[in-house]
Amino acid sequence: MKHLDLNRRRVLRQLAIGASLTGPVLLSSFGRSALAAEASDYRALVCLFFFGGMDAFDTVLPYDSDSYARFAQLRARLFQQYDAANPAASRARTALLPLAPDTRFGSRRFALPAQLAGLKTLYDEGRLAIVGNLGPLLAPLTRADVEADSPLVPARLFSHNDQQSTWMASGPEGTRLGWGGRFADSWLDANAALGGGAFTALTTQATRLFLSGERVVPYTTGLNGAPRYRLLDGFPSTGSPTQAAQRARLRAHLGAASVALPQALAQDYADALARAQATNERFDEALQDVGENETAFPTSRLGRQLRAVARAISAREALGTQRQVFFVGIGGFDTHASQARTLPALHTEIDGATTAFQSAMDSLSLSRAVTLFTASDFGRTLSINDDGTDHGWAGHHLVVGGDVAGGRIVGDLPPYELDHPSDVGRGRFIPTTSVEQYAGSLGRWMGLTAEELNRALPNLRQFDGLPSLFADTS
Repeated sequence: MKHLDLNRRRVLRQLAIGASLTGPVLLSSFGRSALAAEASDYRALVCLFFFGGMDAFDTVLPYDSDSYARFAQLRARLFQQYDAANPAASRARTALLPLAPDTRFGSRRFALPAQLAGLKTLYDEGRLAIVGNLGPLLAPLTRADVEADSPLVPARLFSHNDQQSTWMASGPEGTRLGWGGRFADSWLDANAALGGGAFTALTTQATRLFLSGERVVPYTTGLNGAPRYRLLDGFPSTGSPTQAAQRARLRAHLGAASVALPQALAQDYADALARAQATNERFDEALQDVGENETAFPTSRLGRQLRAVARAISAREALGTQRQVFFVGIGGFDTHASQARTLPALHTEIDGATTAFQSAMDSLSLSRAVTLFTASDFGRTLSINDDGTDHGWAGHHLVVGGDVAGGRIVGDLPPYELDHPSDVGRGRFIPTTSVEQYAGSLGRWMGLTAEELNRALPNLRQFDGLPSLFADTS
């Protein structure tokens, strides 16, 4: 009987994937012990995922003249595509946006491309930190370990699907629970009286692994509110009495109202439909109550996603939640070719959407309560493939928010050169900070205990310490 019940739970979890039909289905956990301190304030994490693997070397660029010259020579063909010899070109040294010197790197200096001017301002204001050489690890590794094919090397490196899963859930494709979802499980278990469980984990993407937990299933929001039933939209609520009656009957049918079915799974499905419809309506009502944020977001896909997140955050009180985790994404980073045409436009979209989102948090007086962080399949190779790059390993990432100890580079940035102890071939760098350490620092800021972090991040115990991403983690 227990085996049958677990199978029903798995099927119900799959029903929630089509959120436009079923919305969230909350499933109780088995005997979990909650240890998180009671949450008395609001905090949220926003994961911005770069699908395809963003080139970190072409995002945090070398700036001192010697390093820049070596980098330009190493990527000569790509720099020709950028027309970098033209002083006005985006990868010309004179066009880069230099970061403040860091004595840890000696004479080496770094810069952002001109397309990230808004993020550079946040960096200068101390509200953005760069986390260097970050990626999936099971335990600390050396080049000798990798060359010896150590069992501690993460499985299926350089595979998009597997490394997306490893980033989101600490294991290759087929892993079931993401660390964002496990974080949400801990908050809900420890703070059941706070409610808001249906809106603790929200995504704008079809990809839901990062937010999938034992107890929580992510709620998929549309870019303009809850997912909609198109049939219901054909019967406006303000129409004639006949239309109103037809709408009421259709709503009752779609919500599986007053249905009693003999098969347990069929009844579960009907119940899920009813809960989804009620949840969608509650979400839309909350958004209508708070209205639009005064911030003007770009009309890009990412801009509209982060606008939707900002609206959901503004409705936090109406939704009855004090802890939330969000997932948004942008694709197009698998730049095997034409990188000089593709990446600057992507950088521009990221910059506009992220800076607008930070402005929206400022307008809500929530800058210190919301942290946005980036993730990606992997970095890319330092060596180039004519006018593009190949799948790499470690990359550099961004953490943005008013509580971030910004204006600095956290972790290491190995030399942008080939054949050194961090390079395992073609400029694929071994991470020096693990995804789990990165996640652990974010989770600690959210208030999770050490035991809850270790439960959510199964390899965290293999590493010493967490990166110091925040000004105050007490």
